[in-house]
Amino acid sequence: MSGSLYRQDHTQMQPPQVQERGQWATKAEFILTVAGAIIGLGNVWRFPYLCYKNGGGAFFIPYLLFLGTCGIPLFILETALGQYTSQGGITCWRKVCPLFEGMGYASQIIIFYGSISYIVILAWAFLYLFSSFSGELPWANCNNKWNTDACVVINNYTTTVNWTLPSNTTSSVIEFWQRRVLHISKGIESLGDVQWDLSLCLLLSWSICYFCVWKGVRSTGKAAYFTATFPYVMLVVLLIRGVTLPGAIDGIHYYMYPNASRLADPQVWMDAGTQIFYSYAVCLGYLTTLGSYNKYNNNCYRDSFLLCLLNSGTSFASGFAIFSILGYMAQKQGVDISTVAESGPGLVFIVYPQAVTLLPLPQLWAVCFFAMILLLGIDGQFVGLESIMTSLSDVYPSLIRRRYNRELLLLLICVTCFLFGLFMVSAAGPYILQLFDHYVCSGPTLLLLSICQSIVIGWIYGAERFCENIEDMIGYKPLSLIKYCWLYAIPFICTGTLVFSILEYSPLKFNNTYVYPWWAYRIGWFLAISPLTMIPINMILKVSQRKGTLLQRLKKCCQPAGDLPMMMREMEGHCALTPVLDDGKFGSN
Repeated sequence: MSGSLYRQDHTQMQPPQVQERGQWATKAEFILTVAGAIIGLGNVWRFPYLCYKNGGGAFFIPYLLFLGTCGIPLFILETALGQYTSQGGITCWRKVCPLFEGMGYASQIIIFYGSISYIVILAWAFLYLFSSFSGELPWANCNNKWNTDACVVINNYTTTVNWTLPSNTTSSVIEFWQRRVLHISKGIESLGDVQWDLSLCLLLSWSICYFCVWKGVRSTGKAAYFTATFPYVMLVVLLIRGVTLPGAIDGIHYYMYPNASRLADPQVWMDAGTQIFYSYAVCLGYLTTLGSYNKYNNNCYRDSFLLCLLNSGTSFASGFAIFSILGYMAQKQGVDISTVAESGPGLVFIVYPQAVTLLPLPQLWAVCFFAMILLLGIDGQFVGLESIMTSLSDVYPSLIRRRYNRELLLLLICVTCFLFGLFMVSAAGPYILQLFDHYVCSGPTLLLLSICQSIVIGWIYGAERFCENIEDMIGYKPLSLIKYCWLYAIPFICTGTLVFSILEYSPLKFNNTYVYPWWAYRIGWFLAISPLTMIPINMILKVSQRKGTLLQRLKKCCQPAGDLPMMMREMEGHCALTPVLDDGKFGSN
């Protein structure tokens, strides 16, 4: 087929009133936006906690193994796939292997579910941030209306006193978290009232995310200049302050002390693999969407390595910042670090607010810390929204890319998520949030998607063919090790990890004590399974639309569409590149 025919088809696909898809204005916008998407709250609290929990420095062995065999290869795969096809998280698989287009729908549903729950953390952080602008931090005393008679101020306990917190008392920090912020009920069945202040903080979070995304990649890229860089400024400030505190060396030693015996525990390897998948945002369509706005000849291969190094380096540095402060906190209170080091929200909303009360100018450090938490969360949130909008607009370009249609659809999505999010700022909100957190981005879901991706690229489309596609873009092939990871390492390691997670399955509990009612587990499994059902549903629809025997239909559904890369090259003036073959396959083979 001639290039003029492609241009004619492309013109028909893009009527005059339909806005152009757009590209990154600069390479820095791409780098910063991806960095904002993959570097978030998990780097600040989850990695340091897992490191000391699973053997300290010895934890780096399974972490680096999963990073090299699964994390980096999948990162390169998704970024390169988006750049090569110039399509979002759904239609990129339609171009490569229509039979597995359902993977794209699955990833967008996961992002949608995650957006509802993840942003609640930002609402909490906003409440803490606003509370920090006061003469005295409200969690640093027991003179508030939410405090009970059992409240004590831990700051009053120092190393000169035999520090033992009586069993019938609670700290002022915990009471602020449980009674002021959460108003937590006795169980998920006791929904309670929606908290008006948290709901306003939730509305503020969604408003910020909306205006970061409403103009598409143009506004997303500009917002990333601030949201992706300022947290690093805060992290450096906290790191410098932390390592200069008394007792910091004890915290760092506790964080990094290698315990090789922990490597014999299979759970350590499971934690390492899970951290890689969460931290690198693979199998969610983020990377494909952001890569799709690159120019065709951008060196996405080199960018992927740099971004992976930045991600893991941030996690490593965060451990020094957090545990140096925890070491100071333990010395100040005269207790062991293990009693103050917690994971998840416990570190962000209990341990660190307690730590800042022990520092000079506590209001200043509280503002700095929660500003960092907010920016780490906001850029990850609006990149998820951008992924959904890009994927939908690529499926329905003539509808969504019309003037104002994109803004209206984005507003509808934000309002819908906000209304669902109101359940999570009720008295039962923490229970609902844990259901979403545990089941939506669960290990089995991401592992199944990673196995499907590696099978499609490695075995159906062809790992060697995809390496040649990358060579067509950047001028050279990736390392052979990357290709063998797509073919063998990812399916083997992820399948083994999936089997282990199923064998070691145990029902979810809240704070290891509260057992959810049976219907709550049903909701959780619906959240986990509903995205994955899109894969077989899409397969059935694709096969039923073809003619011939079942084998012929499957074969046709596995053939890639080959027009898009050629159109991209022609639009960028690279008409001398290889034409598309007659059988519909990409022309770089």
